[in-house]
Amino acid sequence: MLGLEYFTFEELWTPLFLFGMAAIVILYFYLIGPWRLKHTPGEPPATGLQKTLFVTSAVLIYLSHGGPLSLLGHTMFTFHMVNMSISYLIVPPMFLLAIPAFLWRKAFAAAFWSKFSKLMHPIVTLVLFNMLFSIYHVPMIHDYVMTHFTIHRLYYLILFITSCMMWWQITCPVSEWSRLTNLKKMAYVFANGVLLTPACALIIFAKEPMYAIYSDPNVWVTAMGYCVSGDPSRLLDLGSLGGGGPQFFNLMDVVEDQQLGGIVMKLVQELMYGIILAYIFKQWFKKEHTEDELPNPGTA
Repeated sequence: MLGLEYFTFEELWTPLFLFGMAAIVILYFYLIGPWRLKHTPGEPPATGLQKTLFVTSAVLIYLSHGGPLSLLGHTMFTFHMVNMSISYLIVPPMFLLAIPAFLWRKAFAAAFWSKFSKLMHPIVTLVLFNMLFSIYHVPMIHDYVMTHFTIHRLYYLILFITSCMMWWQITCPVSEWSRLTNLKKMAYVFANGVLLTPACALIIFAKEPMYAIYSDPNVWVTAMGYCVSGDPSRLLDLGSLGGGGPQFFNLMDVVEDQQLGGIVMKLVQELMYGIILAYIFKQWFKKEHTEDELPNPGTA
C-alpha cells in the first residue's frame, strides 16, 4: 500500500523519535503534576482538555516527522502538504493551549526574554511566519532544504517556532499577555489567510512540476537517503519498474499530486481559520451582550 511495504519497520516508525516524543509527554505530566505541587502549589492544575490537547499534539508531530506520514511526504507532495498543515496550522494552537499559564509565566520570567519582546509584536509574527512559509515553497529553496538534512531540520524547527509566535497572538494562553482584542484577532486571522494564499495558488495553478524532489529521480533519491538505511539507490531499481524514481511510489501524475497538495493546504488553512474565527466571534459576541445586560449605575 502506497509502497510502504518496501521499507523496514525502523524506516516507517523511527523508534528513536518515538521515544523522544514519549519523553516530552512524560516531562509534561511531571511539570503539571509533582513539579507544580512542589514549586507552585497555589496554581490550578491542568484541565483534562489541556492534557488531551498536549498528548494529541505530540502524537500528530510524531506521525508527521517520525511516522509513516513523514516517509510518505518524501514520495508524494500531497502528503508533504498534509504534514505541513498538521505541523504549522493544527498543532501550534493545540500546543500553546495545552500548557497551563503558570508554566508559561515561569518559562518567560527571566529578564533575558525582554530583549526579544519586539519579535512578538503581532505584525512581526504575522509577516515572519508567512514569509518563511512562502519562501520555503520557492522550488529552488524547497529542493535545497529537502536534500540537506541539517538545514531541513533547522528550517522546520524555525517554522514551528514562528508558527507558535503567530498563533500566540490568536490563542494567547496567558490572558494578561494578550495584545489583541477579539475584533483585532479576527482581522489578524483574516490577514493570515490572505498572506498564505499566494503560495497555495502558485502551487495549485502550476501547469508543470515545480519541485525536482518529486520528479527528478536523482534529487529524490538524495532526499530519501535521510529516510532509509543503507544505499537509497536501491529505490531507483524499484522505480525503474514503474516509470522511474518517485513516480513508482506516487498514486497520481506529478502535476496532479502537486495541485492536490496545494488544495489540501488551502482547505486545512480555511478550516482551521474558520473554526478559530467562529470561536473568537462567539467570545466577542458573548462579551458585548454581557456588558449590555449590566445595570447602568446612572439609572439606579
